[in-house]
Amino acid sequence: MNTKKIIGIGIVIWIIGVSLFTLSFYIPVLEDPELQANAVLFISVPILVWVGAKQYFKNGLNTQGYRVGLGFFMTSMTLDALFTVPFLMIPNGSSYYQFYTDIGFWLIGSEFLIVAMLYRGVKLLSNKNFNTNTKTQTS
Repeated sequence: MNTKKIIGIGIVIWIIGVSLFTLSFYIPVLEDPELQANAVLFISVPILVWVGAKQYFKNGLNTQGYRVGLGFFMTSMTLDALFTVPFLMIPNGSSYYQFYTDIGFWLIGSEFLIVAMLYRGVKLLSNKNFNTNTKTQTS
């Protein structure tokens, strides 16, 4: 497992995710801006994690998808504790407790794990099918 690579990709995922979350407050579509921001994050995180997993697994599928997803999520959790909560949430009346006990936070966290595992599984299946088809054609 390349921990530095996981953390680096996790930081990029977090930066883009927080940017989308913050920008969604300035484009009012729903009456509840917090619900809108969480919906934007809920929709964008799977895409970001899929692209991040694609980048991570570019040189091989040796690491379990669960570990990659957990690494991405733990990086985001750490950055949320250092930056998101004190600079975005607390000034708007929230707290660490409210942030980390919110069901939306844990649903988004589960997306990190599920998407990274799915990406690896899909790649393993496609590589297996490719290898099987290649062997059949060369025989």
